[in-house]
Amino acid sequence: MELDVYAAAHRPDWERLEVLVRRRRRLTGPETDELVDLYQRVSTQLSVVRSSGQDPALVGRLSGLVARARAAVTGAHEPAWRDVLTFFTRTFPAVVYRLRWWWIGATAGTVALSTALGWWIAVDPAVQAALGTPDEIRAYVENDFANYYVEHPGASFAAQVWTNNAWAAAQALIFGVFLCLPTVYVLVLNGANLGAAGGMMFAHGKGDVFFGLILPHGLLELTAVFVAAGVGLKLGWTLIAPGPRPRARALGEEARPAIAVALGLVLVLFISGLIEGFVTGWVHTTWLRIGIGVVAEALFLGYVWTLGRRAVLDGETGDIAARPQTAPVAG
Repeated sequence: MELDVYAAAHRPDWERLEVLVRRRRRLTGPETDELVDLYQRVSTQLSVVRSSGQDPALVGRLSGLVARARAAVTGAHEPAWRDVLTFFTRTFPAVVYRLRWWWIGATAGTVALSTALGWWIAVDPAVQAALGTPDEIRAYVENDFANYYVEHPGASFAAQVWTNNAWAAAQALIFGVFLCLPTVYVLVLNGANLGAAGGMMFAHGKGDVFFGLILPHGLLELTAVFVAAGVGLKLGWTLIAPGPRPRARALGEEARPAIAVALGLVLVLFISGLIEGFVTGWVHTTWLRIGIGVVAEALFLGYVWTLGRRAVLDGETGDIAARPQTAPVAG
């Protein structure tokens, strides 16, 4: 085959297809029919040119043209920004709202544990002595607790706590599938650490310092961990009591929305990390830094209760809309 002659004969088709692809959003009905016809013809011509093996550059050009024409004919996907917008206005808040009793329960249990442990430590010198020597406890209460928030530059500290908190939330969420036990462990560990710190601070008359430094970032940060834990508990309980559904199907129906929660909490923990890195240790007006934390927490809860409730009432579950409705089985 004389490739130059073949290309010269069909170049008008290629040039016309280029024009139609560029104007794909403004085509008339006849032009759309022409686009489909040219796409089919040029696809065949591409096969002929490729089989000749004489002009790789021409093959590349036609391949790109056919790919763009295929996208124009079959229809483009929704822009990525719309997917992101849908995720944050419907999917993520809907799952958090739908599973609210799970993470509210995790919150109540952890706060109760922290309060009980903190009170025990604050009123019992023997327990305080078991936690460290008097010099160690004094150094912690007088310096270490507050210096923790300012001993590193704000940006690097924010990145560090973001990473640590994201890992803790991921553990609480993902490992809940092991019959809830790892999630319970994460909650107990966090509650014990919080209670021990608060107990020692209150025992030495530093309760105001404790709350003044914990609340700014801790409200949003701990809420994110509790949400992750609640979702993890739901995953584990689904395996224990799947109801009328097969366990594999029940787990899939809960695990897919759980992925949405994990992704959404990355942003929530990023915000709490910014507050911890740039507000907690650096804003010296106590009411102001606590106010920032309260506002951040109120915005998150309001976001979940308004957008999430609305999405749930509309039927949003957080599951993947395009998931297969059936799965192949043996036999």
